Amino acid sequence: MRQQSNHSARDPVTVAKPVLWRPQLAKNKGETKHAALTERIIADIDAGILKPMDRMPTHRDLARDLGLSVQTISLSYKEAERLGYLSGEIGRGTFVKARVTDRAGRMMLDHRANEVLDLSIVRGVYLDAHEKASREILRELSEADNASFMRPCRPIAGLDHHRETARDWLRTLNVDTTGERILITNGAAHGIFLALSCIVRPGDIVLCENLTDHGIIGLSNVLGFSLKGLPTDSEGILPDAFSAACSGGGVRALVLIPTLNNPTGHVAGAARRREIAAIAEQYGVFVVEDEVYRPLIEEDLPSICDMVPDLGFFVTSFTKTVLTGLRVGYLVVPRSYSIRAASILRVTSWSGTYLAGEIATRWVENGMARQLVAIQREEARKRQQVAVDILADHIASSHPLSLCAWLRVPPQWTEDSLVRALANQNVAVTPSEPFIAGPGHGGGIRICLGGRLNQTSLTKALTIVRQTFDQMPPVYDIGSIG
Repeated sequence: MRQQSNHSARDPVTVAKPVLWRPQLAKNKGETKHAALTERIIADIDAGILKPMDRMPTHRDLARDLGLSVQTISLSYKEAERLGYLSGEIGRGTFVKARVTDRAGRMMLDHRANEVLDLSIVRGVYLDAHEKASREILRELSEADNASFMRPCRPIAGLDHHRETARDWLRTLNVDTTGERILITNGAAHGIFLALSCIVRPGDIVLCENLTDHGIIGLSNVLGFSLKGLPTDSEGILPDAFSAACSGGGVRALVLIPTLNNPTGHVAGAARRREIAAIAEQYGVFVVEDEVYRPLIEEDLPSICDMVPDLGFFVTSFTKTVLTGLRVGYLVVPRSYSIRAASILRVTSWSGTYLAGEIATRWVENGMARQLVAIQREEARKRQQVAVDILADHIASSHPLSLCAWLRVPPQWTEDSLVRALANQNVAVTPSEPFIAGPGHGGGIRICLGGRLNQTSLTKALTIVRQTFDQMPPVYDIGSIG
């Protein structure tokens, strides 16, 4: 099994030098000095003067340069961190926090298929088999008595029959639980939101991979917790880094994607999962295990949350592995959080959508879900091989069953200039900005291999990527190197 990574467990994680940032403060009447500095920090981040993961000047250096007290700088940094603009790393410094911005959203627009070769969004493939299966289930539902799933408005956590079938599906993912611990959600993102809403409060520290799904970064802005990325290797989060962060105190939860991480594609082995579980239990840290891609992996891997049932939240769904439009997820919560999770579900969406839950239930029961997962798995292998054949040494990290790949940016290009050059050729990709949660990530470009593209279109898109990577950037692109 081929799997590559930007760095190994032994590689030191370099810390960038502080940026040369010396702001001019315009203090309004009645405004405190630290408030004026906080406003300038926010304004310069929004303007792009301070960029994601820039290391801020030290408290002492900035205080000296601006003629302010170290306490004033400290208050300002803490306020900017509380508002989601900065992130303090113990022993490393203060960094500009990655944010889900309008710019990031534009990078991943769901364009029409005839307008762009879209490699910017992680989606499962959609073939004739998916079209046929969806038409057949809708026909079946239209001819059946729908009272059991169209009329109820309770229970909030999901219909009993749906939850029992969810137990069967979860057992195939090595999660053995009881029905009362399962909530039916509107996809994995909804499940992660519910899990974090149960356990974190504004200002709490939540850990994750230094490159993670942009949805987690967005949730840190919505829920107000402080997200701190940890260094990774080819199996994900480094246990030593996780332990060190926990020993510093204040860590409430860990959110991780142990199987086919988005965007790097890493997979944590059984031993790594046991290490993570042991550290979480030692420090009493909650674990939110995002296993949306887990059904694609045939390897017998344990669930971290199954090892720490009092601390673990397990999330999976059907959107990435069965059918993109089937926005149904399963959230497993610790027994003591069943009531709280259901109450949050009630106030956010009342319940999961019973109709979608019925489709998922029937497909699990009649084996169609497994058939579509097998098709997804086969297509992922084929498409990853196409990517390897065309991009070869440009691939920094991937996995034979991943729906995406992480590419190194050639030294003559910057990420932004490369994205622009590809967009000019109607190829959409995603740079590192939306995924950055911590230092030491090394930068890169994510390409996605599923969605509407057939293999012919995918080959065309990847060939354009390769040809562009091998070119020198245009002279008028001020942001590029060379």
